[in-house]
Amino acid sequence: MATETEEPTLTVDELAARAGVTVRTIRFYSTRGLLPPPVIGPRRVGHYGSDHISRLALIEELQHQGMTLAAIERYLGQLPADLSAQDLAIHRALVASWAPESAEEVGREELERRAGRALSDQDVDRLAAMGVLDRAGADTYRLDGGLLRLGVELLDVPIAHETILASRTVLLEHARAAAQDLSRLFREQVWGPYRAREADPDHVAAMKSLSAHMQPMVIQALVTAFQRSLREELRTAFTTEEP
Repeated sequence: MATETEEPTLTVDELAARAGVTVRTIRFYSTRGLLPPPVIGPRRVGHYGSDHISRLALIEELQHQGMTLAAIERYLGQLPADLSAQDLAIHRALVASWAPESAEEVGREELERRAGRALSDQDVDRLAAMGVLDRAGADTYRLDGGLLRLGVELLDVPIAHETILASRTVLLEHARAAAQDLSRLFREQVWGPYRAREADPDHVAAMKSLSAHMQPMVIQALVTAFQRSLREELRTAFTTEEP
């Protein structure tokens, strides 16, 4: 789906190259309804935009966590149809936050190969500020591969290094506080009473399984609440600043 400020300009081959998948994969996802149809231009050529790239990245992240295509279909089917590329990026970032630790040591050459572009020292500093990597030595980095693509996309956003650091601090503090409150609520209101009533180990295992299955619902709730709050805050801020 095209946004109002950016027309889709990528052919299916260009989209495949940007997303790191095959054209066949894109067509398969389209037939399953995982991707919106392209905009048909002159000569009946389909064109794709940034939201297609973001949706492909989200699908990749969901697969990385072990979700089947059927489960991904259900997950994407619950999302609003008019989500922008930025909205999808938020979804992907929050989904990635539930993934197990995936840090690995790579050299500069391998880092740039995975990033799909040359990286300056300033680029590396920005990726470190986003939490995508940590310096492990001279031209050696501990890389979180699940966040690399999102981090590379953000390199082209005109945000100062200091702003990225401050934003990350704010997000981590509030995310940790929300996680602690939700964990305490689940432990006190669900886990504690259940364990007091049921001493059977099978029931305890079932409750642990339930807590794991609640994670996607918590992610969805966080995404929705964050999007609404951020949209309202930005609307209020820019409306106040207008002459």
